[in-house]
Amino acid sequence: MTAATAAPGMARQLLGTSRPLSWINTAYPFAAAYLLAGGQITATLVLGTVFFLVPYNLLMYGINDVFDHESDLRNPRKGGVEGIVLDRRWHTATAWAAGLLAAPFVLALIAWGSIASTLILTVVLAAVVAYSVPGLRLKERPVLDSVTSSTHFVGPAAVGLALTGAPWGATALAALSAFFLWGMASHAFGAVQDIVPDREAGIGSIATVLGAHRTVLLSSGLYAGAGAVMLTTGWPAALASLLVIPYVVSIWRYRGLTDEHSAQAHPGWRRFLGMNLVAGFLLTQLLIWILLRG
Repeated sequence: MTAATAAPGMARQLLGTSRPLSWINTAYPFAAAYLLAGGQITATLVLGTVFFLVPYNLLMYGINDVFDHESDLRNPRKGGVEGIVLDRRWHTATAWAAGLLAAPFVLALIAWGSIASTLILTVVLAAVVAYSVPGLRLKERPVLDSVTSSTHFVGPAAVGLALTGAPWGATALAALSAFFLWGMASHAFGAVQDIVPDREAGIGSIATVLGAHRTVLLSSGLYAGAGAVMLTTGWPAALASLLVIPYVVSIWRYRGLTDEHSAQAHPGWRRFLGMNLVAGFLLTQLLIWILLRG
């Protein structure tokens, strides 16, 4: 294979492993938290948003796909928007590309940030690495897997808030807490569909330990808890609590699944991906309203 023919193949693999459908899920929380906390449209906002849009996702999912290769081969849902099966010959290149692409953004955020934002960014990046790398593999430690996964998405929002230097008031803490519960619920439900391939590959998860039925119940409770926490934020932010209702309704139908038929939760996960776009749109309208009122 020549360099000319290898480059397009590598580019496709890197793009696929970065999960383009999920880019917005990390960039949006950063930018929204930064602006809501009083941050202006600055180089820090632009650089942070770009980092959490692409390099961060390549780092997070690229590392995951390198070390989850065997289980991905057994997973029937891999190969599309939900994640590719990363060709083994690109594993080393992916790890290098992910690290090198992220490095300048991380260094700039550290240089432009504060001690608080740097500490939070360090925790977020540590969670990204620890989730997948051998020896740590937090994704195989039940409950910690959901906690760590939620950190991947709440972390960018916390970094954005810290970069503004604004105080962490009760409303901000409640919103981050609700988002964290939502992230845990989403990860736990997403793990249900992978119970069989994960067990075959010897991978533990919150779903392989609790089983499909109890994991769905737990996810429903966490979603409801997120909504309850948002109710404490006052008007109009409390309206965001309504956004969890479709998620609870969507997954509740899977509460009777057995582990053997857990793959039948896959349509619910596909629906979850689409619901995120709708929820994101509605949340954006709410945030614009809050910003205009302020």
